[in-house]
Amino acid sequence: MARVLTGIQSSGRPHLGNILGAIVPAIQLAKENQEESYIFIADFHSLTSSKDSELRKQNTLAVAAAWLAFGLDISKTVFYRQSRRPEVAELTWYLNCFTPFPMLANAHSFKDKSERLADVNAGLFTYPVLMAADILLYSADLVPVGKDQMQHLEMTRDIASTFNRIIGEDLLTIPEARISESVKTIPGTDGQKMSKSYNNYIDIFLPEKQLKKVVNTIVTDSTPLEEPKDPDTCNVYKLYSLIASETQTQEMRAKYQGGNYGYGHAKKEFFELILTKYAEERKAFDFYMSNPKEIEEKLAAGEEKARQVGEKLLNQVREKLGFR
Repeated sequence: MARVLTGIQSSGRPHLGNILGAIVPAIQLAKENQEESYIFIADFHSLTSSKDSELRKQNTLAVAAAWLAFGLDISKTVFYRQSRRPEVAELTWYLNCFTPFPMLANAHSFKDKSERLADVNAGLFTYPVLMAADILLYSADLVPVGKDQMQHLEMTRDIASTFNRIIGEDLLTIPEARISESVKTIPGTDGQKMSKSYNNYIDIFLPEKQLKKVVNTIVTDSTPLEEPKDPDTCNVYKLYSLIASETQTQEMRAKYQGGNYGYGHAKKEFFELILTKYAEERKAFDFYMSNPKEIEEKLAAGEEKARQVGEKLLNQVREKLGFR
């Protein structure tokens, strides 16, 4: 048995990329796992990029609503807000003092923005240490990560190993990464990786008219309606195939190659598939967003479970460092 931990930032409402790349796989993994999984909303992390408190609160509710709408079983999962467990902030300080400066200076999260240092806050610089504390506080064995987060997981392993070596005891669990090769990069409406930063994402929970408007912004080429088209180079087809059945995908491929099938037709089919495939999830999301007390109760239960585990580990760390 292995304790699995994963988290998603509350920097915005979850989009299709978050759902396919993180939420659905994590829920499936939690169902298969015999030990409780830890799933959290990384609202501390979101502060590095957004200082709007009301927006963060709404985004946190939306992230929680998305997890619950897709069937997260809180009886098998410790589901909590990162910020409601301040133990993680204290552990971050301790780990900061065991983390060498060059390691953080080489982190992608910092280097990508290092050419404009005026825009880099200390929170962004030490982001990997907070991520390490998220994982180590709960003695996680497995952490599902995308390839772009693998460096941060390796840093977590290095920090934990250094800490254990210096105190002379294997107190912190060294986590392993779980990378799913089957999860592909989810393209956005412009063909780049779907991201809030690029404003190219698809929010499947939008009202129908707004969702249709977003789907219609998917970038396509100028091939005339009557001519055959290459589905493998089309953003609409790529997105459609990620959520469609094999039969539906093959049928759309044949339409592309047969001609007299426009990108407008493909967008309409993709839009209708979202409404059909995610009808129950859209309904559940709207229910939770209209009833935030339902979300609060579920998060509060998980936060109490997380407190009991986190406090135990933190007390051991305090004792080893002479703070108890």
